[in-house]
Amino acid sequence: MFLNYLKNFFTQKIVKKNLTDVNHIPLNKTIKTIGIIFDESYFYEKDALVQELLEKGIEESDIKVLVFKDKIKKNETFDYPTFCHKDLSWTATFDKSEVKDFIAQKFDLLINYYDTEKSALLLVSDQSKASFKVGFSSIDKKLNHLMIDTNAENYKVFIDELFKYLKILNKI
Repeated sequence: MFLNYLKNFFTQKIVKKNLTDVNHIPLNKTIKTIGIIFDESYFYEKDALVQELLEKGIEESDIKVLVFKDKIKKNETFDYPTFCHKDLSWTATFDKSEVKDFIAQKFDLLINYYDTEKSALLLVSDQSKASFKVGFSSIDKKLNHLMIDTNAENYKVFIDELFKYLKILNKI
């Protein structure tokens, strides 16, 4: 328990240091590929949110999902690639190949669908190669390009607001 607290503390320290050096690159193209990072600790309706994106005209093959869980049981199976705190090393790197692949993939839009700051989630979002990052206003302001002020339970409001602003910015 205490070691997990220390690991989380050091990881957050590394992430906060990296966030001070973020360069915001303007997005000059339309959005085609979308990556989504979920925190399953508070939000269980992943499929409903993905379905909302499909209804807005995004192709299913262009959506990639990564799910974070606080604890993963031994024989538990998942629909999407999943990671937890155990996959995070003391030097703020990930050992799991699914997480490394997600971070390395270039997305036009990354949706950070979590409203509580956890070091593993912040690290994946920070290291992602996404051109444009969207998340909740309760998360560090340096992480996302666009922040939406709503709760994680209101996924329909989140998607409606997201697409409203993407239309204003001529990204869709």
